[in-house]
Amino acid sequence: MTDGELQKRLREELKGLASNLDNDDYVNAIADAKRDTGWSAFSSDFQIKWIKERAKRHLFFYLYTESASKFKYKQVNLQHRFEHYGKIIADLDKQFKEVLEEEPHQFAGVSAFELFGSKIDAGFAGEAQTGRDLTYDEDQRVIIHPNEAD
Repeated sequence: MTDGELQKRLREELKGLASNLDNDDYVNAIADAKRDTGWSAFSSDFQIKWIKERAKRHLFFYLYTESASKFKYKQVNLQHRFEHYGKIIADLDKQFKEVLEEEPHQFAGVSAFELFGSKIDAGFAGEAQTGRDLTYDEDQRVIIHPNEAD
């Protein structure tokens, strides 16, 4: 998904609020979302969902800060709008924190098995047919090959 496609989708999902935001707000929100996630490009469904959620969070923050000084206008109380934006932002931040803890490999750009230390087996490795010792390489270092198959 390109930035332009993401911008279009954000406008569609924000519906009536989109008229309160400028084009620069969308560009800035997407740039902020990229910094939050560490992704410069996003193609998987997981990445698209979270780049979109983080961009929405930043757009709500722009609306939140704009509403901060408008508590009353022509006898209409706008503090409710301000409070609602604050709650939305807090919820979006909470969801993002949870997904960072549950799916750290999605944001680190590595496979899940690479997040943990290397495995060193106890004992020695030997070839079944010949009994030849396979524990060490030619430099007398223990052979460690962590991968998903081990």
